Amino acid sequence: MWLQREVTLAPRKRGFHLITDEIARALPEVSDLNVGILHVFIKHTSASLTINENADPSVRADFESYFSRVAAEDEPYYTHIYEGSDDLPAHLKSSLLGSSVSIPIANGRFNMGIWQGVYLGEHRNHGGRRTLVLTLNGELS
Repeated sequence: MWLQREVTLAPRKRGFHLITDEIARALPEVSDLNVGILHVFIKHTSASLTINENADPSVRADFESYFSRVAAEDEPYYTHIYEGSDDLPAHLKSSLLGSSVSIPIANGRFNMGIWQGVYLGEHRNHGGRRTLVLTLNGELS
């Protein structure tokens, strides 16, 4: 079975946000699969996706602190400055973290570690709505 669906996420403030449950709600068909893979792609260059700790919110806060230092705003050597001081750093963070993740499916569920979840990295101060492309492939139960 192959299935592809686009999902638009509500705007979020700058930072890292767990979106695993939103992805799961958008794809109830996962429960029909014995084995498979879900590919999640974000259609933006100033936001990212990654998989990491899903229980302790301080991890997400520390991610924001770290990446804000690694790709700081207002560096004098930036030339892409016309869309705001957060724009070029947002592109850098997106490239460092990536625009997609893959999640294995087993017995009708995401086959991730107990402490893993999918993060949306919102790297703009006012990024707006974000669109994900969810591509599901697998063997029906």
